Amino acid sequence: MQLVFWAGAKAIAGKTSESWSVETVGAALRAAAQARRDPRFDRLLEVCSVLIDGVVLHPDQVERPVVGQVRAEILPPFAGGAPDGWNTVGNQRLMMREI
Repeated sequence: MQLVFWAGAKAIAGKTSESWSVETVGAALRAAAQARRDPRFDRLLEVCSVLIDGVVLHPDQVERPVVGQVRAEILPPFAGGAPDGWNTVGNQRLMMREI
């Protein structure tokens, strides 16, 4: 799973992209957050959109297993990311608060 960070997300992540050997987008995002242990990164994930092949990933898709190499693009609101209503996966706050 490749996470690609755009605009301000790239600045906070400290890199353009990174790869995780996981089966879901949710697992990759959790791994990235745990590796950093940075409240700024956690806040970033609360307000970003995630795109897979140019399509916004919805909450019910975050834990679906993916096949092959997947590129998940992380876009902050001012770079085209505009979250709409999803904020938890299971019991964990993972992505985008409702706005």
